Amino acid sequence: MLSTVFQVALGGALGASARYLSGVAILRALGPQTIPLGVIFVNILGSVVMGALVTFLGQKELTHWNAFLATGILGGFTTFSSFSLEAWTLIERGDVGHAAFYVFASVGAALAGLIFGVHLMRWVLA
Repeated sequence: MLSTVFQVALGGALGASARYLSGVAILRALGPQTIPLGVIFVNILGSVVMGALVTFLGQKELTHWNAFLATGILGGFTTFSSFSLEAWTLIERGDVGHAAFYVFASVGAALAGLIFGVHLMRWVLA
């Protein structure tokens, strides 16, 4: 158990560092943009890599690498890739209704939670 936690932690540090460096590189290459291109880039790239990775690891019977690679590195790079994998798993199982609920509830509730947190802290600090 502790070994797995260490794998996730190490992978997460590497993934978060890669996310930061990707954002910096995109900002330097394209300059400031109205749309957060760095976030979009890592979300899409992370989701592509997640799909390829879990398929590869599953077919090659290397799922013991999931904690470090999928949860750690890709989870640190973008939790959106994990979200995408969970949604796809539900769809692939034929549970489209729950997949749709999961997608809309996750995005909607996360956005609502962020808005609530902003307003709460503005109220606390006022």
